Amino acid sequence: MSEKYKITNAEGIYFFTMTVVDWVDVFTRRLYSDIIIDSIKHCQETKGLVVHAYVIMPSHVHMIASTKNGDDLSAIIRDMKKFTSKKIVQQIQDEATESRRDWMLHRFEYAGKYLERIKNFKFWQDGNQPKECMTNEFIWQKLNYIHNNPVEAGIVFEPWQYVYSSAGDYAGNKGLIDLYLIDFY
Repeated sequence: MSEKYKITNAEGIYFFTMTVVDWVDVFTRRLYSDIIIDSIKHCQETKGLVVHAYVIMPSHVHMIASTKNGDDLSAIIRDMKKFTSKKIVQQIQDEATESRRDWMLHRFEYAGKYLERIKNFKFWQDGNQPKECMTNEFIWQKLNYIHNNPVEAGIVFEPWQYVYSSAGDYAGNKGLIDLYLIDFY
């Protein structure tokens, strides 16, 4: 991994993206998005993950996050990707009504076929390109990017209408996960 894309400040706030291999639109189904939400909650409760903003798009997840007490954000993201990868693939295998099951499983199997570290399926692309949020301007830009992603994709008209996003929290509503809202001075 490039030195440019490493989490180097244990106390920092980072913007990162987790992308499904081949940009497969997995998160068009609520049951798969809920696996991500449950995993985030688990990492918040047990691993010290602090989420400031997020959005779950059809093929990727954006997040602004940090940790409590300088916990290892890289390890938390790695563990979350490993867990959600297995859980989502298992859900796809078990879901009798999933019309895209064979096609998706083939894509995930092929993506991991020539990698020794992959046993059966590769769900997430490698890396997550963490970028430290060092200025209010950068944080504001990433917050807007995250919250407007569903609008730009034509999923909703207004950012706060999208269920799998923190935009509602920033508009004064309660979303699906607990957040530490970023306060600008």
